[in-house]
Amino acid sequence: MPDFVIHALQVGEGILALSPLPGRGGDYDADLEHLREWQPAMLITLTTEVEMVEKGVRHLGQDIQDRGARWVHLPIRDFGIPDAEVEEKWPEVSRIARKALSGGGRVLIHCMGGCGRSGMTALRLMVEAGEDPQAALTRLRRVRPCAVENDAQMKWAVTPTPSG
Repeated sequence: MPDFVIHALQVGEGILALSPLPGRGGDYDADLEHLREWQPAMLITLTTEVEMVEKGVRHLGQDIQDRGARWVHLPIRDFGIPDAEVEEKWPEVSRIARKALSGGGRVLIHCMGGCGRSGMTALRLMVEAGEDPQAALTRLRRVRPCAVENDAQMKWAVTPTPSG
């Protein structure tokens, strides 16, 4: 199986997907081409700057934007949850992502492996889009069994933004 796989499910009228970090498997250009063909309206990066530098993909944001997609960087440490800075940005990011999904667009979320941080964030979007948390988790884990890796991530995921 290729290293860069997009795990997608329908949310609203659009497609919400999780993936590992483009380039993680060693073929950044092929992963970018896969993304270009998949045509995300928005890509949400959850890896830290250090993780991106270590994998040689520090210019991912610019490369994504050059291919016509909106890019948002919300760095979260591995196995972690959003810090205060990311928490402050979340309501607007969520609003834009949910608007894309409701309009039939595609939103891709990635961390390093496409499991914990990505799953947590995807589940939060699903809940904020009006899905029941348990039903959403079941649907999400049907396409990505490793989605949401710990209790702190689960708690954050199922606690929608008040204006959500």
